[in-house]
Amino acid sequence: MLAGLGTAQAQTPAPAVAAAAPADTVSPWKTKFKGSLNVSQALLSDNWKGGGVSFLGLNALLNAQANYRREKHSWDNQADLLFAFANSKGQGYRKNLDRLFLDTKYGYSISGDWDMFASLNLLTQFAPGYEYGKDANGNEQARLVSSWFAPAFLTAAYGFEYHPTTYFKVRLSPFAPRFTFVNRPERFLTSVGAEPYGVQPPRELRREWLAVQVLAEFDKEIMQNVNLKGRYLLFANYQELAFKNIDHRLELALTAKVNRYINVALTGIALYDRDQDARIQGSQTLSLGFLYTFQNYEDKKQP
Repeated sequence: MLAGLGTAQAQTPAPAVAAAAPADTVSPWKTKFKGSLNVSQALLSDNWKGGGVSFLGLNALLNAQANYRREKHSWDNQADLLFAFANSKGQGYRKNLDRLFLDTKYGYSISGDWDMFASLNLLTQFAPGYEYGKDANGNEQARLVSSWFAPAFLTAAYGFEYHPTTYFKVRLSPFAPRFTFVNRPERFLTSVGAEPYGVQPPRELRREWLAVQVLAEFDKEIMQNVNLKGRYLLFANYQELAFKNIDHRLELALTAKVNRYINVALTGIALYDRDQDARIQGSQTLSLGFLYTFQNYEDKKQP
């Protein structure tokens, strides 16, 4: 019996070795895309007594993000494009909004909410922009005030980023050299000034080596199907450090989804840059149109 039991024990197969846990297959990349195309239109007959003119307006927006994070390292990339125009009877084509913003940033985590970072961003526009007025004879005239890479701002920033939540972050850059490009500045001498956007003709480049930059971004669904996105940019040259010489740019976009593909959008931009104008500049648009969004991850819920 004992011998038989021993034999039975010897023949009992060894328990199977547990399979190794699969390697983490979650991608370190988070990508996000948002695109919208909004159209406004009015068509009036030649004998319409209510007043007004026929017009066609178009507003296009594209925002693409590709962000990498692994352990303490991160690399965030963003392209933010906006273009709007209206074509009115008797006035023709006129641009309303025009923005090209590209940003890339490398970060190294030093705590849960803080990173050290180095970034490079470009801000310019696509198409020529005009200022409309009347000459001494009362005839309407258009003066060229901006164009492709006129101006364009290329800023390299180094500092610390604070990101307490997924929808808000602010970069503090005590060292942020900026290069201002004005392609063919002689075109703007009569419309912008003797030094268009701070560039002295015939030079096409202005260098500001000692400067500070603050960049804050907010992007959150503030209620069901309503998203608020904002960006604030501050830039100051240490050599001209006075309140009136500090540049400010604030952009806000409120988007409400009617359904999966239809949205209503309200956008606004406020800008103060003494090299452009001594007063605050502003623009605002309200539009209805098509919206498409895609991302390969789920946002974490935040309070």
